[in-house]
Amino acid sequence: MNTEPASDVVARIDALLPQTQCTRCGYPGCRPYAAAIASGDAQINQCPPGGSATIRALADFLGRDVLQLNPVNGVESPPRVAWIDEARCIGCARCLPPCPVDAIVGAAKYMHTVLAERCTGCELCIAPCPVDCIEMRSLSAPQDPSNQPPLNRTRYDAHLERMLRRASDRQRELDAKKASLAGRAPAES
Repeated sequence: MNTEPASDVVARIDALLPQTQCTRCGYPGCRPYAAAIASGDAQINQCPPGGSATIRALADFLGRDVLQLNPVNGVESPPRVAWIDEARCIGCARCLPPCPVDAIVGAAKYMHTVLAERCTGCELCIAPCPVDCIEMRSLSAPQDPSNQPPLNRTRYDAHLERMLRRASDRQRELDAKKASLAGRAPAES
């Protein structure tokens, strides 16, 4: 049994996860899943991208039994990346916000493309695409997985920070519009 402080345990568990931020574990990202494991609210076998290697690493760290990957969360498979059929892409930009590591580039009304070296294979971009031009493909050349989780975590944190900043900016704009409308006196008849 691990006797580290809870925040250290969560950080260590999080570091063992692949940082794909795919949500297949049932949590909104790797860190919330790590917190759930640490608190005993989640099992160590809910991460399909990490598969059996991650389950073994978590079991070793936490002093738990190795479990089989829970099929409810998915199946273990070789790493894959998203690919956009640029001829079918309509530039709707619906795939951009769900990408947790900003691996998709493009702009509204322009075709989009995936930066394969950044893609975590989370599949979160597939569902919002209205023309089904995104598919998952096997990696053509295997990436060095040793540095990917830290890079994925950094990119995910930057993505979250930007999304929060945009939401805050949007709220300020709305508040300013409301204040400007509230300052106008109704026309007298």
